[in-house]
Amino acid sequence: MAAVRACGEGALLAGLAAAHLHALITGREPAPEVLARTERKVPGVVAGRARRGEMGDAVVRLGIPVISVPRTLVSVAARLPEGRLARACHEAEVRHDVTPRDVEAILARRPTDPGVARLRAMLHGESRITLSQLERVFLALLDEVGLPLPRTNRPAGGRRVDARWPDIRLTVELDGYRFHRSRHAWEQDRRREREAYARGDDFRRYTYGDVLEHPEPMLRELRGLLDVRRRPEVS
Repeated sequence: MAAVRACGEGALLAGLAAAHLHALITGREPAPEVLARTERKVPGVVAGRARRGEMGDAVVRLGIPVISVPRTLVSVAARLPEGRLARACHEAEVRHDVTPRDVEAILARRPTDPGVARLRAMLHGESRITLSQLERVFLALLDEVGLPLPRTNRPAGGRRVDARWPDIRLTVELDGYRFHRSRHAWEQDRRREREAYARGDDFRRYTYGDVLEHPEPMLRELRGLLDVRRRPEVS
């Protein structure tokens, strides 16, 4: 707040500092970065002058004026390693209901920003991404028993899904406790399930225990689902 106020009326927290405030990234708090209406030089603050119309992408978080979550993703796209950027995109959706369409609205106005191509590829599933140990173990188990691997963390119906076999219309969501313990996360989970059925997918949900502690029942169920749904119909 002090950094924003020091940069004058209408200033906004931005960059990695904004990503940290929105809880898109974790770890040590970055140095404050601020977008201001005019040139500013403030000790200890990375201050930049906003482009025309840029101050409209703003919200207030914890009482601090800050650039919006979609705008934040665009601003840090070239600055985060792929894994951290993928996690930031995931947090934006889980915590703030941000969709690829929301981010595309910003990208359309900023097509030459650094990192646009890699962010767009990530948003639309052109990069294979795993966000957690749970997902990595899930894929390793499938590979170990010879089951076909799904697409992971790709949009379906406007939202990312953990794992999907689009050719046979099967969606799987993996529930780790860390990201599924709030009421908001619970509501989001139910919505994902409804959306899967609405697009014609079968749907299964597996927990940390299903994947890491007792995977055999899960693998049997998936083998049955994949075999049945791949089997051609007999006329």
